Amino acid sequence: MLHHELLEQARGLSDAIVTLRRAIHAEPELGLQTPKTRDKVRAALAHLPLDWREGPSTTGLVATLKGGAGAGRRVLLRGDMDALPMNEETGLDFASTIPGAMHACGHDTHTAMLAGAAELLCARADQLAGEVQFMFQPGEEGFHGARFMLDDGLIDPLPDAAFALHVMPNSPHGLVAGRTGALLASADQFDIVVQGRGGHASMPHDALDPVPVACEIVTALQALVTRKFPVSDPVVATVAKIEAGTAHNVIADRVAMRGTLRTLSPTNRARLREVLEHAAQHIAAAHGMTADVTITPGFPVTVCDGRAVDLGEQVVRDLIGEQGFHRLDNPIMGAEDFSYVLEKVPGAMFFLGVAHEGVDWRSCCSIHSTRMMVDESVLPLGTAVLAGCAEKFLREGFAA
Repeated sequence: MLHHELLEQARGLSDAIVTLRRAIHAEPELGLQTPKTRDKVRAALAHLPLDWREGPSTTGLVATLKGGAGAGRRVLLRGDMDALPMNEETGLDFASTIPGAMHACGHDTHTAMLAGAAELLCARADQLAGEVQFMFQPGEEGFHGARFMLDDGLIDPLPDAAFALHVMPNSPHGLVAGRTGALLASADQFDIVVQGRGGHASMPHDALDPVPVACEIVTALQALVTRKFPVSDPVVATVAKIEAGTAHNVIADRVAMRGTLRTLSPTNRARLREVLEHAAQHIAAAHGMTADVTITPGFPVTVCDGRAVDLGEQVVRDLIGEQGFHRLDNPIMGAEDFSYVLEKVPGAMFFLGVAHEGVDWRSCCSIHSTRMMVDESVLPLGTAVLAGCAEKFLREGFAA
């Protein structure tokens, strides 16, 4: 059984967790280089007996705690640190002071909860056999920070298990959710440039107008998703940006399109890329034009090990009761670069509902909203869940 006082100890750290979260929130940083956030983490945990490692590619940190009860298993806990390129509209006292940057995905809370877990586990170090790696990672928002930290050897040797949390502001207060298998999708980016021949808008027969062709590609993309892929293994293809033309009476020379491809299996991931390229190029050719298609690979599918999900569920039930954990029926088509860790290490990511207690959580602003809000009273629970997963795995490993 989990130590019953773990959640109470985490609540005792509430002020420190919230203070760190707000400090990070007020000075958001983008991408792989988050030196202010790194320094805040180092300062907050400087009093703990941790061994720190940094690599050349990012400002990411791995802090290792060696248990005082001898050799044993190795477990990794991860929190991401970077923000999003958007302006904040929450009106909070500690809102972003950096124009064009905001912690709208909860990474400030992830980092603060992970720092809290380091406090809890260091206080119990004498009882732990093995090691805990605390992975403070920048560059999750499309920059492949986890992959860079792996390539830099910061997580070498690899742990025996890995766990992470992600807050959900439009999920019930204090509810932890997860599932075995695919939890989040792969995410690739595509760019399509349809090349035509411009001219006067009154004489389209003397030009090669790429705009109707681009529209045809958009329609075909939606049709091929429903006609070439089974609903049992879903894919999402979204054209998010179309750019062409300069004036109302000018036929453009070219149309640039951009979007995302989401899948839940490597097979569909490869096939969706192929059918997109085939459709775009052949539709353009049918109109005497060309379509240049570029696919930029993103994160792989986030796949959770069933044993890790079972362990996390038991931790949550020990902490807050049977009602505290929810098994998701279906994956979410968002993406996460914790997937790079889970490709190499059995583990799991869980969602933590941070809607304010008593509100209609369905109406709350979601992640990536300029008005996203977090109920900070839930953060000690997240800290206790992370620490509990590490402690339970070091003590018991995965159930056979």
